[in-house]
Formats: sequence, C-alpha cells, structure tokens
Amino acid sequence: MRPLPVRWLVVGACALIVALATVVSPWASSSPDGLERVASDQGFDIAATDHPLADSPAADYQLGVSSSEAWSTAAAGLAGVTMTFAVGAGLVAVTRRRR
Repeated sequence: MRPLPVRWLVVGACALIVALATVVSPWASSSPDGLERVASDQGFDIAATDHPLADSPAADYQLGVSSSEAWSTAAAGLAGVTMTFAVGAGLVAVTRRRR
C-alpha cells in the first residue's frame, strides 16, 4: 500500500482542526478563566472595569453572527482557526522567500 502524499495529510489535518473548532467550541467551559477565578477568590473582581475592546466583534469568544450563543461561538472558533492558519501560512511564505 502506498503512503498518502503529505498534501493529503495536511488537508486532512486542516479539516479536522476546522471541524473541532466549529463543532466542539460551543461546549467549552463557561467557567471563569484563571485570572477571573483568582480575582473572584481574592475579592477584587468587583473593582474590575470593562476593557475598551469589550464591545469588539469577538468579545467573550462570540462573533454575534446569530442570536444563538452556540452558533456565535462556533463562528468565533472558525474565525480563530482561519486567522491562525493565515498568519502561519504568511510566515512560512515569508521565510521561504528569504532562503
């Protein structure tokens, strides 16, 4: 049996990553992250103010593309994976040109 070309392995890995980012992200924990938890435990969370970008399109890991929280979270996961892949591909392209 011939091994798969690397191109198909990369395509399969990208498909798996996109599937996980969009399907699994709506079930991510809604518990506070480490910094929010420490602030809550130490009692200074009441002094916190909103960040200037709190109203940005991807605030709280949701894009606001739907009234459904699950769809908004899935869209944010897909957008994050897409942007990460684009930045990585850009860095690979830049480093290949320099050689």
